[in-house]
Amino acid sequence: MNDDSKLIEQTLAGESAAFGHLVTKYQDRLYNSIAHMTGGAEDARDLVQDAFVQAFVKLESFRQSSSFFTWLYRIAFNLTVSHHRRKKPTVSVERVKDASGREPIEPGEGPEGHAERKETCQQVRQAIATLADEHRAVLVLREIDGCDYETIASILELPVGTVRSRLSRARGQLRHRLADIEGKGQMSEGRGQRAGGND
Repeated sequence: MNDDSKLIEQTLAGESAAFGHLVTKYQDRLYNSIAHMTGGAEDARDLVQDAFVQAFVKLESFRQSSSFFTWLYRIAFNLTVSHHRRKKPTVSVERVKDASGREPIEPGEGPEGHAERKETCQQVRQAIATLADEHRAVLVLREIDGCDYETIASILELPVGTVRSRLSRARGQLRHRLADIEGKGQMSEGRGQRAGGND
C-alpha cells in the first residue's frame, strides 16, 4: 500500500488531518497547472480549493483504479473547463503574468539575461492562455506538468490517440501564437525606433 492509499484510508476512518497531508502534497503542483489553464491566480486558487473540497466529499467513490493524483487532477480540470464555459474570460497579459508569479534568476545570469528569459516565459504563457480548453489542457499537462500520455488520457478521460493528436495540434497552434506575438513585438520596436529617429 502506498502513502496515498494509507492517507485515504485514514481520512475515510475519520482522521481528517490525513487529508491535509494529501492537500500539502499536491496543492502546489495542481495550482501551477490550473494557473496556466486559467491565466489568473485568483481563479486558480479558487478552483484548486474547490477541487480539494470535491475530492474530500467524493473520497468514498475513489476506487483507486488510478492514482489519487490522476483522480484529483480530473476533478480540477473538469471544474476549470466548467468555469471557462460559464465565465468565457478574456485573458490579458497582465493576468497571465499575475498567475505565473516572479521568475527566479538563474545562477550567473545577469539582469539582461533574466529580463529576456522572463519576457520569453511571459510570451509562452500568454500564447498558452489563448488556446482552446481542450488543447490547453493537453499542452499544460504534457509540457508544464510533465505527465505521460497514459496519465493525460486518464485525467481527461480520452483515448491515448486523441491525446497525441490534440497535443500535436496544440503545439502547432502554440508556435503560430508565439510567432504572432513575436511579430507584433518587432513591429512595435520598429515603430519606436522610427519615432525615435525623428527627434
